[in-house]
Amino acid sequence: MNEEIKSMRDNDVWELVSLPEGVKPIGFKWIFKIKRDSRGNVKRYKARLIAKGFTQKECIDYKETFSLFSSKDSFKIIMALQGKFEMSMMGELTFFLGLQVKQLKDGTFINQTKYTRYLMKKFGMEEKSFVKIPMNTSVKMDMDADGKDVDQTRYRALIGSLLYLTASRPDITFVAVGVCARFQSAPEDSHMTAAKRILRYLKGCQEVGLWYPNEGGFKLIGYSDSDYAGCRVDRKSTSGTCQMLGIRLVSWFSKKQNSIATSTAEAEYIVAGSYCAQVLWMRLQLRDYEIEEKDIPIMCDNTSAIAITQNPVLHSRKKHIDVRYHFVRDHVEKKDITLEYISTNKQLADIFTKPLCESRFEELKNELGLIELS
Repeated sequence: MNEEIKSMRDNDVWELVSLPEGVKPIGFKWIFKIKRDSRGNVKRYKARLIAKGFTQKECIDYKETFSLFSSKDSFKIIMALQGKFEMSMMGELTFFLGLQVKQLKDGTFINQTKYTRYLMKKFGMEEKSFVKIPMNTSVKMDMDADGKDVDQTRYRALIGSLLYLTASRPDITFVAVGVCARFQSAPEDSHMTAAKRILRYLKGCQEVGLWYPNEGGFKLIGYSDSDYAGCRVDRKSTSGTCQMLGIRLVSWFSKKQNSIATSTAEAEYIVAGSYCAQVLWMRLQLRDYEIEEKDIPIMCDNTSAIAITQNPVLHSRKKHIDVRYHFVRDHVEKKDITLEYISTNKQLADIFTKPLCESRFEELKNELGLIELS
């Protein structure tokens, strides 16, 4: 508390005046918080003085600040801020928004080991055995109308926790987002068992995270896949995509399609169309780093879906597909992207569309850069 008051006094954040007649002063209160490091150890005790409805005197000229930022000269920005505020160097980034960051000579490792351990304790999985894959290939989940009801609040809390964990664990994206999250409105015992299996899988690989090596180039490659009519409830297909910047995984998602596809080619074409927008957005972001990408390949394991973008006759036969998916053909003609064939055994997006056997699952994890840092 003394440090907070000293900081406010040093930065001259208030002006002491007499209380005008008939005016009621605004109250305040202290907010206390314990700051912890990535390992959960106490780093410092913080105290903040909070007042309701106060206004703060501006300390920096807006025009001066804008001109500094527009020139992208970070050194001048830092010097200007240091002249107005008390600043300190926080050191190397190690923990950010629940992500543990380890910067090494050869690259950067990102994981959520601390959060995973917290989930084991929260959901009582500390004494449970672990499994090697998050979902068995023989499991076909449906509404299970004859099953036993479970606590909706607890089930939703578990699913929400797993969704947060997918920020560094793409290996559970399909089972957490693509399957278990679909039954939050009326979860049954079979759904809870499937969700807890994910925790049992995570227990055996708590230290696993994403590895981003310094070497490897910056060629942008997209992978697009679909599990045709995979949902047993409404027979909608599941879309799965990922983007690799060189050998680094930078984007991924798994999502059930909005409409029912009438063929495998249609399901694959729909996911390629929706994924095209993501690839073009990434291309725009790379321009800020003076990296110009053209003819970005989107790898697809269905030749019929590729033919739809190249053959006008086939394209006309697919008019029943929603128009927004056809803009992928326009960008193929502009040579912004290209749809290229890749064999199914090399399709990285497989892990986001369907449950896999242990050997295939481990193979794709390694290809995506999911490792346990020794």
